[in-house]
Amino acid sequence: MTSEVDETAARTEALGYEQARDELIEVVRRLEAGGTTLEESLALWERGEELAKICRRRLDGARARLDAALAEEDAARAGEGDAPQAP
Repeated sequence: MTSEVDETAARTEALGYEQARDELIEVVRRLEAGGTTLEESLALWERGEELAKICRRRLDGARARLDAALAEEDAARAGEGDAPQAP
């Protein structure tokens, strides 16, 4: 049982942003449509929470990479102003 849970968690964590987002959209669609048992609804809700966390982590990671690239660019620009000018 534990290896099955670990395997599912590993597959979930390996999802890219777009895959997690698309699956989350499907989960929400199914919940909104209704017609599921309480147990199915709870399982869908839990899956949706997992997928939302993955999306948030992926977006946070992308934001951090973008911020780092912008900071590097700003530092390079600031360094250009400090370079001595040729006569």
